Amino acid sequence: MRKTFHAVLTLGVAFAAMRVSANAAKCDKACLDKTVDSYIAAMVAHDPSNVQFATDVKFVENTVPMKPGEGLWKTAAAAPSTFKIYVPDPVAEQVGFICVMQEHDKDGDKPIQLALRLKLKDGKITEAEHLIARGLRENSLKNLETPRPGLLATVPPAERTPRDQMLKIGEGYYTALVTADSNNEPFAEDCLRHENGMQTNGNPPSNTPGMGITGSMGCAAQIKTHTFDYITRIEPRRVWIADPETGLVFGLSHFRQPMEQNFVKIIGVPGLEKIDMPFKPFDLPAAHIFKIQGDKIHEIEAMGFTMPYNSKTGWEIAGK
Repeated sequence: MRKTFHAVLTLGVAFAAMRVSANAAKCDKACLDKTVDSYIAAMVAHDPSNVQFATDVKFVENTVPMKPGEGLWKTAAAAPSTFKIYVPDPVAEQVGFICVMQEHDKDGDKPIQLALRLKLKDGKITEAEHLIARGLRENSLKNLETPRPGLLATVPPAERTPRDQMLKIGEGYYTALVTADSNNEPFAEDCLRHENGMQTNGNPPSNTPGMGITGSMGCAAQIKTHTFDYITRIEPRRVWIADPETGLVFGLSHFRQPMEQNFVKIIGVPGLEKIDMPFKPFDLPAAHIFKIQGDKIHEIEAMGFTMPYNSKTGWEIAGK
């Protein structure tokens, strides 16, 4: 009996130790943010051995499956200084991040906008994803010096939205774009969107034809004009990361534009019947950060780059 008791006790202690170990391996918000900083520092040092990668890590950069040490790991020149937005999610054990940093090319160091997603398990990175926007417009760089204060502010507890609902709101943004219907997406009156540093709504009123007019509208009103009808599909949509404390949701998506017409018909804007769209078919892999407070979207920080129409995401090959 005594031997049985000691055996059970020993087994119980062992299981308890295993639970403690598992909990210790769980990466909280501070841990996820630190993982981003360590990852960026290792990348600037061009040394992936400084990062705890899983042996079967999957890494995709701008839709191309790679190995750690390739891509931006070779060209990163300087870590981000002032433009950094973290979206840590311990529930998913993932972190989203958008920053502006320096990359070296044949003409010297240049600013790029990087969207980063890292997924961890047992303290090791199992997935790493880079989206890089290069050739940033000079007149957009002023919006990429520091994040808008609202994006970084902590949401008061009474105005926080549950994580699951935040993810649904983030995913719903893409549905609103492709349906030209913002009625079911909770946009705040002050909703403001930046894309690669360019402010694309809420601008001063303009008489310039086309986007100059719809670009002065709020998020909901602009969508209802059918300005974005050239975007016929947004797939896949990967909205997995949210932080209720800061109200931030991080989403990755793939915009599909067949450009079957060279214009979009505008609805509800006096004096503006259409906007010319003289473009060839293209895709736009993109990352978005949505600021949700009081169950409404107040800020959108987006980035993306163009690819050939109907491109792969890279995760089909990487095994996602």
